[in-house]
Amino acid sequence: MNKHSEPWKKQKWKKHRQNLFRLQKRVYKAVRAGDLKKARSLQKLILKSRSAQLLAVRQVTQLNKGKKTAGVDGKSSLNYRERMELAKTLNRYGHDWKHSGLREIPIPKKNGKIRMLKVPTIADRAWQCLVKFALEPAHEAKFNGRSYGFRTGRSAQDAQKGLFNQLNSGNNGIEKRIIELDIKKCFDRISHSSIMDRLLAPAQLKLGIFRCLKAGINPEFPEQGTPQGGVVSPLLANIALDGIEDIHTSLRYADDMIFILKPKDNAEKILQKVKNFLAERGMEISEEKTKLTKTTDGFDFLGWRFRVRKDGKFSCVPSEENHRNIRKKIKAVVNCSNYGAEIKAKKLAPIVRGWRNYHSSCDMSSSRDSLWFMKHTAHRKFRNEKKVSRYRASELCKKAFPKVGYKQNQHVNVKGTKSPYDGDLVYWSKRNSRLYSDATSDALKKQNHSCGHCGLKFLEGEDVHLHHADGNHDNWSKKNLLAVHRSCHQQIHWSTPKGEDT
Repeated sequence: MNKHSEPWKKQKWKKHRQNLFRLQKRVYKAVRAGDLKKARSLQKLILKSRSAQLLAVRQVTQLNKGKKTAGVDGKSSLNYRERMELAKTLNRYGHDWKHSGLREIPIPKKNGKIRMLKVPTIADRAWQCLVKFALEPAHEAKFNGRSYGFRTGRSAQDAQKGLFNQLNSGNNGIEKRIIELDIKKCFDRISHSSIMDRLLAPAQLKLGIFRCLKAGINPEFPEQGTPQGGVVSPLLANIALDGIEDIHTSLRYADDMIFILKPKDNAEKILQKVKNFLAERGMEISEEKTKLTKTTDGFDFLGWRFRVRKDGKFSCVPSEENHRNIRKKIKAVVNCSNYGAEIKAKKLAPIVRGWRNYHSSCDMSSSRDSLWFMKHTAHRKFRNEKKVSRYRASELCKKAFPKVGYKQNQHVNVKGTKSPYDGDLVYWSKRNSRLYSDATSDALKKQNHSCGHCGLKFLEGEDVHLHHADGNHDNWSKKNLLAVHRSCHQQIHWSTPKGEDT
């Protein structure tokens, strides 16, 4: 451990996490009690908290998936000394942050058009993360229970189960219709004033958010838009859209939304109310993409195909587009000539496991959804490589296509408007454990739903990693597996030359 990395690695991360969560819990309870003055004072404490500042820097430089993406300053990573300096900068200027410009990265859309990903600098992302620590618990106390996208403790599977509850045979799903709502350029058109008017925050923090919004504006629409690529942008979009769920029975995941209509419901009246709601926030619906569909005809939502069969039973399988995407990913690895079968199997395993975990509450019994053909093709390609026997090819395919148990509608929904900031540690730690299966689930149960390294509960939506105690990743015996936070997994491996912290 060198002199520059020592101050960072010796931080008491467990204590920092406890300090921040204690403040966030108090913000949540103050807003629930209607004491907004107290909530704003606590939010100021979070912005000034050294624990929050260090955790924000760690989140954007170590844990976030886009941590290596550079902003306009060209920096794609920070060394340990720079991380400590950034934490000091947040402490000094966090209350009066001047936001830099955004780097624009064109992202092709499936319809052939381009959307711009606007990436802040690492320093700006750290400030946004710090701001999110202060804003999120306040708004979690107010958010509608049927909003699931980009929220701590909620997931797409909650929306999936919510649909089952609305459309199963016991609720006459066969007689219902669906409005598939599409909001035209949602993130680009959200009115800045609609966000600012709804922010639960002290004046200094509001000013910082206003500067953040202005940093990513489109010259054609100077009063609209949240930059896609910012840490705080999804939360701001949720703040602007909150309340749309009250118009009619519905489910929302960020800007993806469906309304569920009974036979007597008037679709035109509901859509007019939606249009009025969105107009107040600077947005409008996409007429060509917004559809009224019978549940018996089926519809796509969040990567699934939902349909009520003629016998009244509810059906959910991966959508055709979602299936096309996973086939494309698998083919790219299997057909790559840059590495052999062993490495291909290692690269395929997390892709397949992630896909199967996402769909574990679907009916995955068909040969298409079991990926039988993809596995068969991979086996043939592995077998054709030099020095790979038929038996070895079969073993590699088992590793490349790990099994994940599935059962339609097995997911258990979040209770009402509960939030991880409500302090119910037992409920949230057990719920977090249910989101995992097989070896990870077994390890979590054995550890009483706590991290095997720091001892804290899994509460903040951080990925649960499996650590192999003896370092042998082929040893999957229960005694050798430890369920840990991703950040704790990095700490464990810091002593090795190829640790996860890069």
